[in-house]
Amino acid sequence: MRIVSGKAAERIVRRLEQRGSRLDNVEPVVRKIIDAVKHDGDKALRRYATTWDGLQRDQALRLTPAEIETAWLETPKPIRAALRDAAANIRRFCRWQIPREWVKRIEGGQLGQLVRPLSSVGCYVPGGRYPLPSTLLMTVIPAQVAGVHRIVVVSPRPQPPTLAAAAMLGVTDVYRCGGAQAIAALAYGTTTIPRVDKIVGPGNAFVTAAKKLVSFDCSIDMLAGPTEAVVYNDDGTPEFLASDIVAQAEHDPDAVVVLITAQPGVAKSAAQAVRAQCQLNLIARQAIRRGGYVLVAGSREQAMDWVNRLAPEHLTIAKRDLPHVQNAGSVFVGDYSPQSPGDYASGPNHVLPTGGAARFRGGLSVYDFVKIITVQHYNRRGLACIAGTVATLADAEGLKAHAQSVRLRCPSA
Repeated sequence: MRIVSGKAAERIVRRLEQRGSRLDNVEPVVRKIIDAVKHDGDKALRRYATTWDGLQRDQALRLTPAEIETAWLETPKPIRAALRDAAANIRRFCRWQIPREWVKRIEGGQLGQLVRPLSSVGCYVPGGRYPLPSTLLMTVIPAQVAGVHRIVVVSPRPQPPTLAAAAMLGVTDVYRCGGAQAIAALAYGTTTIPRVDKIVGPGNAFVTAAKKLVSFDCSIDMLAGPTEAVVYNDDGTPEFLASDIVAQAEHDPDAVVVLITAQPGVAKSAAQAVRAQCQLNLIARQAIRRGGYVLVAGSREQAMDWVNRLAPEHLTIAKRDLPHVQNAGSVFVGDYSPQSPGDYASGPNHVLPTGGAARFRGGLSVYDFVKIITVQHYNRRGLACIAGTVATLADAEGLKAHAQSVRLRCPSA
């Protein structure tokens, strides 16, 4: 990793701040795919799935319950046990997250909120470089905890571990398709795949561009880009700090991995540890060569300023710096909180904002699968307390019918 300090380090932070989502190159192709699925439905979906997703001509798009159950039965016992443990931890964390309904009494009435689940969601589970049963757990379980009635999973070339996870969670709507075509099917519906209310889950640039293009017609969670990891520490164990950099770098050759420290000695030791640990990992080496930096800050204050400006997907810091974190997808504190448990089994979600989106949202959670519906209930006395304010503001805006609607009930307003 390149060790950079001073003005050069500030320039790198400034450039990474602007990284965002780069989808312009694929959007024209994705738009054509979406239009084809909208107009031709299953015919287009099958054509794309056969060409790109490995769907055989004699295969149905939807897997049968028997196929899903067989995957579970044929999965080795240690993997089944790990899936159960991870699912239990994720489910427990999601239950802690559930937003509550409440009612507050005011003079002459009540105000409150209802919490209602979405009716249907589509969970995208990547099936490219690595099978990701963990993503199925991370997207399906919060939807189940929220009470979503219909949960659909789409995945190109779904691997046995992914299907085993679906079987364990009782998911039966699983489809052999991916890419922009799967997103289009979820957003607009086909004969085989009815449309859903929201699409969640990470994917490649084509998936992300498709989510962007359908987002006015179907809700989405976020536009997730390549993996990001920032590690900031001035006195942590260099080998431990390096291990998180290498672990996240192996996700994607385009991953962004940054080590920040105010101690030049830590910078040098950690950079050496990164080089040693990534020798046998081709993808990690590629990512670190393209987007890996060690930034030496002039102070802790500057280091935390860089952290919050980068708004990383994954952030590792020392406990003393946790109160200063403003922007991050998920935070890992201290030497013995590696980022890998967050990817698999600790409980918090691994579908996290990238490209600086942690400035305005956190990771996937139960909140993504519910609606907060406000409730207002006044009696005559309660309306009289607020009628004058409402009528005055309505008159000021020129909305006479708004004012009249309260004056009919409260003539003195």
